[in-house]
Amino acid sequence: MTDSVAYLRTPAAIRERAGLVLGHVENGQSPWFALDAAGLEAAVQATLAVTRKRFRDPSKIPFHSRWRHFEAGGRDRWAALAERMKDLPKEEVARRRIDLAVVSVLLDAGAGGLWSYREAATGKSFMRSEGLAVASFNMFANGAFSRDSKNDPLRVDAERLARLTPNELAMGFQVRGHNSLLGLEGRAGLLRKLGSVGLERPGALFDLLASGPEVKAERILAVLLDKLQAIWPSRLELDGVPLGDVWRHPTVGLVPFHKLSQWMSYSLVEPLEGAGLKVVELDALTGLPEYRNGGLLVDSGALRPKQKLLLEKVFAPGDEAIVEWRALTVALLDRVAEHVRVHLRMDAASLPLVKVLEAGTWFAGRALAAERRKDGSPPIAVESDGTVF
Repeated sequence: MTDSVAYLRTPAAIRERAGLVLGHVENGQSPWFALDAAGLEAAVQATLAVTRKRFRDPSKIPFHSRWRHFEAGGRDRWAALAERMKDLPKEEVARRRIDLAVVSVLLDAGAGGLWSYREAATGKSFMRSEGLAVASFNMFANGAFSRDSKNDPLRVDAERLARLTPNELAMGFQVRGHNSLLGLEGRAGLLRKLGSVGLERPGALFDLLASGPEVKAERILAVLLDKLQAIWPSRLELDGVPLGDVWRHPTVGLVPFHKLSQWMSYSLVEPLEGAGLKVVELDALTGLPEYRNGGLLVDSGALRPKQKLLLEKVFAPGDEAIVEWRALTVALLDRVAEHVRVHLRMDAASLPLVKVLEAGTWFAGRALAAERRKDGSPPIAVESDGTVF
């Protein structure tokens, strides 16, 4: 791997390149966005309002991760599965939790406003990220990703993923003509590629990370980007290496995000800590540049669109406006987190960025979207292929 590719895989590069885009906008050079300090404070206040409503004691805020979505509807689904694994060593439980988290995160791109999932066990229906989480969780619990679904269902095996069809995924996600899911082919393709990266199972990542009592968060991301690089669609390449979630900005150049890989990194923290490891330096990872966090900044007025077109057109992920929006989201989430800590009289050690996201910015973005648009859609529309947002 060349130094340039290695650099683009680091959280430092994500922040540095996002900072360059922020400077581009602050200097008034962007045809798409302007910054508004009053709007940024509105984003902070919206985040604080949601935080105080959800958590009376901010010291109890959990990590932002896929595990929160598995608790949709107030049900602790993992506890029931953990009971079925109580005789397994803690390391094997961690591998199986990683099996589940990796697959579920890869299925967690924008679902669109037309799709929902009805859970048979509760009779409740869930949409968007929660629906995708509950659907993938129940597929896992029913052995849909295991090579031996009858005798050993609670695992994910590469040989099974390699044969997974879009139709099987559609059945598990209850996709029908009136219940369409965006990016179904892309999601199934990601899982099939996951089955061919050379890992017997996603849970094998545990053994690559568990080399000592502590694991740096940046190390989790590095391992994921190394081992899973082959699953991403071939977009940009550098020195013959596909870059994944990295995009070109006409002024700044290459801008990395690695959104799903960072979301996955955050979602591996609890499995690793459950096995007795300590994950450190979580704030090295960045905020997630997806449409709820980004939508918060637009709907609050922190980012002011310079053109009506921005709110009317459907954009592709590689369009300049979307690359800017995502980069600004990364840069401004750090600022929002700093302001939230000041208001709550906490520091980065007690309220790291990953907890601000959970408390937080993601829910505030959703709340503002619901206030401003009947369908709760993000303010800017992006075509989803199931591999970016």
